[in-house]
Amino acid sequence: MARGTLADTYVAAIQHDLAELPSDTTRVGVVRQPTSWFHATVDENYPELGPPADLLESMRDAAEDMKMQGLCEEGAHNAAWDQVGFDEAYREHLAESDEAQAALAALKDRLASGESLALVCYENTEKKRCHRTILRERLEDVES
Repeated sequence: MARGTLADTYVAAIQHDLAELPSDTTRVGVVRQPTSWFHATVDENYPELGPPADLLESMRDAAEDMKMQGLCEEGAHNAAWDQVGFDEAYREHLAESDEAQAALAALKDRLASGESLALVCYENTEKKRCHRTILRERLEDVES
């Protein structure tokens, strides 16, 4: 059986028909605290694959500080990502959280069985860095 495809997109792209996803793709949210309108856009959500609350809070605080210094929304977000060491902290979360490990294994199994998945959260990765890209990398690595 052929491996399923893996894509990623953001919720506004789906809502505005900007996401080019095959019709049989399962839209998998990867958001820690989804809104009701987020739930209406995805087929399911794995909150355990969202960044931990303390990491999100650090990001928000750092981004707010950056905006106060005059950076635009996207610039502040991306600078905060680096300042708080988001990439490393999120990778550590994925490696150390039993719940995240179980969710990653479940998604890998679904891909291996031929299901096509699209990871969905809030950030437009053309403008802002996002944990989705790290998740996609982990799911595409069939060895991990």
